[in-house]
Amino acid sequence: MIALVMVFMVFLFFFGFIGASRGWAKEVLVIASVILALALITLMEDLLKLNQIIKSETVWYWVRMFILVTMVLVGYQSPKVPRISKATEKRGQIGDWLLGFLMGMLSGYFVIGTAWYYSDVANYPLLADYIRPPAANFAELTQTVLGILPPTWLDTPVTVFISVVLIFVFVIIFFL
Repeated sequence: MIALVMVFMVFLFFFGFIGASRGWAKEVLVIASVILALALITLMEDLLKLNQIIKSETVWYWVRMFILVTMVLVGYQSPKVPRISKATEKRGQIGDWLLGFLMGMLSGYFVIGTAWYYSDVANYPLLADYIRPPAANFAELTQTVLGILPPTWLDTPVTVFISVVLIFVFVIIFFL
């Protein structure tokens, strides 16, 4: 059996190679879409208090995952903005490939990390029969990694909305 931490690391490299092939500019849009998904989830749960109406953690898991997957799919369907096209045309250079790889790993951290965090909070409703608690040698590492995933440090409405403003200021300044 493989530890979830190792699966997470494999996904980070997988997303890194995707980012290297797509270009770093398109990966920034994926990161922005995940931050926007976290803002929408925070808006629904903390500000609108919908989690007091729907108390089932499993239902909230599916709502969160629907929002996350929808926003990630929108982020991967990058618009045809000329500035993004120019930024991804130079993919033949090693520096652009490396930057794309790193931004792809960062987008994987946001996408897979957020999905893993919400799955852990809901006690893995999708694969509950197949996922077991981590072995003793991975338990501390798993808790450490879960402690640094995006929803843990973007846990208040203030931090989420500050991150939304910052990422979209970056996107507007660089891409437009």
